Amino acid sequence: MYTYHKVSSEETLQLIHYVVKEAEKLKRPVAVAVSGPEGELIGFIRMNGTSPAASRIAQNKAYTAAIDRTDTMKMGVRMRGSDNPAFWGDERVTGFGGGIPIVQNDEVIGGIGVSGLPEAEDDRLAREAVKEVYGG
Repeated sequence: MYTYHKVSSEETLQLIHYVVKEAEKLKRPVAVAVSGPEGELIGFIRMNGTSPAASRIAQNKAYTAAIDRTDTMKMGVRMRGSDNPAFWGDERVTGFGGGIPIVQNDEVIGGIGVSGLPEAEDDRLAREAVKEVYGG
């Protein structure tokens, strides 16, 4: 039998709550998604006023960070350096910054994606949420 660890529903709510609280301080709405290590969505919220596009992008950021086990900002750099950024063969893979893998004990247990702000701000909020919930 193979077992793996993943973000719990309680941790998902904590991650989402942290990002929403910080976005409210900025007076800017965002979409936040959290997935398990297989990319399956565990939790999601689109704050009032957030664009529908940000919803899909946040979910794709969480998905990409989890399944590719890397920051989406780094994926973007790799994709832009390629003649064919679609070679991954998965339409959900994104290179927009703001998605990071959630790592515990050297194991990816999920991904978080934030969308609605400039990429650097999306990325910062995602990182801070993970730090707040998991420490480090």
